Amino acid sequence: MIRKVLIAVFVVLVVGGTLAGVKTLQIRTLMAAGKSYASPPESVSSVLAREEKWQGTITAIGSVTAVQGVTVTPELAGIIHEIAFESGAVVAKDALLVRLDTSTEEAQLHALEAQEELARLTLARERSLRSQNMVPQSELETAEATLKQTQGMADATRAIIQKKTIRAPFAGRLGIRLVNLGQYLDTGKPIVSLQSLTPIYADFSLPQQELARLQTGMRVRLTTDAYPGRQFDGTLTAINPDLDPQTRSVGLQATFENADQLLRPGMFARVEVLLPEERAVLVVPATSVLSAPYGDSVYVIESKPGKDSGKAELVVRQ
Repeated sequence: MIRKVLIAVFVVLVVGGTLAGVKTLQIRTLMAAGKSYASPPESVSSVLAREEKWQGTITAIGSVTAVQGVTVTPELAGIIHEIAFESGAVVAKDALLVRLDTSTEEAQLHALEAQEELARLTLARERSLRSQNMVPQSELETAEATLKQTQGMADATRAIIQKKTIRAPFAGRLGIRLVNLGQYLDTGKPIVSLQSLTPIYADFSLPQQELARLQTGMRVRLTTDAYPGRQFDGTLTAINPDLDPQTRSVGLQATFENADQLLRPGMFARVEVLLPEERAVLVVPATSVLSAPYGDSVYVIESKPGKDSGKAELVVRQ
């Protein structure tokens, strides 16, 4: 029994010693390989730096607004008798939008027109009789006053009919219709939005430090998330005479032709005011940002005149 135990212990020691030897050999091999390892050379690409004219800009955040924009509402209440537009349509100035029921007013107008005609005939007769001195002056004056009163009442009724015929106050694009045929429309209730989109404004503000560099007529560039990669060119047309006392900023307004009507009121916009002066700069790719791979070393890019007068050298110093 003791002999079997001794044999088993011997076998375990032999196996353990063998594994330890193999592991020690592997570790020594890895250490030797680490000492002889050399980092591969870094790949370096080059580009020719060039000198260009760079126009200065002042950037701001703004909002697109319509030159003219209203929500069409009725001045008088009534029942909608006719709707003469479609949602999203382009309309001309004075185009008919909605006609309210005016049957009562039209009946009153017919009666007043008949009274007006009678008053006109009465006045003509009174003038003829007065010229013959057959009636007193007071009767002629009464006839004249009656005609004027009747004409005034007829004009007032015509004005009511006209106010119940709602037309576009200016040319533009309509929004979504908010009313229905036969609906009772109260005073001031919205009917439809009407926006003039050509031209269009962009309102923005800049700090007071920039005021000295601003003047109307400067070029303005606008971009918006709705049309990535597209720029809209406009002109700075208005500068507020006063500043916001809270932010110390000045309000500005730029005008854009917007012939294709892509810009819409309420859009978020990034605005750049292009300064008139230009300066020479050395242009390198945006990816040419140098940083040290190890430690705290910093590399700086600077330029100096090259041997060839038509070129410039790009110098990197640590």
